[in-house]
Amino acid sequence: MKTRIIIAIALMALSCGSSKKTATVLQTGDIPSIYANTIKEAELKEHLYVYASDEFEGRDTGKPGQKKAVEYLTEQYTNLGVLAAKGNGDYFQKVPLLMDGNPRGVIKIDDREYGLGKDFVTFINLKASFDQLVYVGYGIEDGDYSNYEGVDVNGKLVLMKEGEPQNEDGTYLLTGTKEKSIWSNDAFDFLRERRKVAIAKGARGILYFNSTQYDNHAKRFNQEFEPFMYFPNTDDEEEIFVASLSATMAQALNPTIATEETATELDITVVVDTDSSHNIVETENVVAMIPGNTKPDEYIVLSAHLDHIGITKDGKINNGADDDGSGTVALLEIAEAFKEATTAGNGPERSIVFLHFTGEEQGMLGSEYYANNPVVPLAGTVANLNIDMIGRIDPKRKGERNYIYLIGSNRLSTELHTVSEKVNETYMGIELDYTYNKKNDPNEFYYRSDHYNFAKNNIPVIFYFNGTHDDYHKPSDTPDKINYDLLTNRTQLIFHTAWELANRENRISIDKSFKR
Repeated sequence: MKTRIIIAIALMALSCGSSKKTATVLQTGDIPSIYANTIKEAELKEHLYVYASDEFEGRDTGKPGQKKAVEYLTEQYTNLGVLAAKGNGDYFQKVPLLMDGNPRGVIKIDDREYGLGKDFVTFINLKASFDQLVYVGYGIEDGDYSNYEGVDVNGKLVLMKEGEPQNEDGTYLLTGTKEKSIWSNDAFDFLRERRKVAIAKGARGILYFNSTQYDNHAKRFNQEFEPFMYFPNTDDEEEIFVASLSATMAQALNPTIATEETATELDITVVVDTDSSHNIVETENVVAMIPGNTKPDEYIVLSAHLDHIGITKDGKINNGADDDGSGTVALLEIAEAFKEATTAGNGPERSIVFLHFTGEEQGMLGSEYYANNPVVPLAGTVANLNIDMIGRIDPKRKGERNYIYLIGSNRLSTELHTVSEKVNETYMGIELDYTYNKKNDPNEFYYRSDHYNFAKNNIPVIFYFNGTHDDYHKPSDTPDKINYDLLTNRTQLIFHTAWELANRENRISIDKSFKR
């Protein structure tokens, strides 16, 4: 706690009288800058050298290192006097997950055998024989468009492929524009939606071909990561077999899969024989909060993911200093700044929630669970400022280092975008780069971090991001490679933005609807 600063601010508050003006972008005064300046390079560095140390073993979801991470976070919030958002002293939101371990198996097509990890990837048990396979093109049923016309898939195995139908001019049939629909974005929704339709049609299982993603699936299965994690089935959700196929296996099942979209019954015998163990994963989000003075039921949610990808199979630790140690320690420093403001009588008008997600690297599972089981009401959530990798420099930006990529700021709220830019102009002067905010961004970063689960619920978001680099998802992502001056400036920018959103008279308006 920075005692001298608190005393100075308290004296300032007394000299200004008892009435406190609500801060706005155009009427800022010195108070926000005083608290932003409590965010120090040395303190960020001190936190990160602990949080991204070997002791934390790469913070893999559900593993001992992740437990050390959540203990560290709760200790910091406790020491700061920032309370648990749940109001009962418990900072943890338990996230129920399962993981299938040590899978084994084969799939036989007629007389040829295909191996798990080489030709296909799955973590689901199934022992069944099918005398027929039904090809359903993209596996889409949306409004008047259906790939299931003319075929019966009840109790059968279906084959489907990536993508969605396009018109001759290159626009997508379902959206009428060059923007993809939910059926082919890169936010894990594309297969979930297909799965829902297949279940409704009575299908027993899905063989899914995605030419652009299979290599990553196989690499994840064989080398880098533990098996995929997922939510346990709810009472109203059926289990269904799903396997991701290599190009070789997909073409063996249907030689015309790349060009054909029409549903077809294929007279092929397919025998599935897979087996794996089901393990419970114990993991949790960490949620702390500073209550607002006059609008405590309106919330500014600041988020970062606390997990990383753990230890490689050859024993090397993926420390994840940038991903997302940088965002995590930024939240701690922002929390301290807001706490000092509160102690000095300048606390926020709206509540500030500090939300650390688990399972982001497993498919944004912690934020998905939170969105379905919120600790504070989604209806009262004004905005989400999500921080995921803000401590490094994109190799494309060398020589132009004073920047930050912003993603999503104008997708739902023009006002949020305007406020964000004005705050930066007033206080920081960082170049706000919107390269990855373009709707046709091939990286589709808008769909690939925890803010997305807020955006899906029509909550305005900003995703702060420095871009990827050569150390991304490697053991070489270590704290010594962080640019701490940039981490400090970017953290101060996020603090200023949160301050403005928390203290302006009216909550920001939403003038657009979420589009997948």
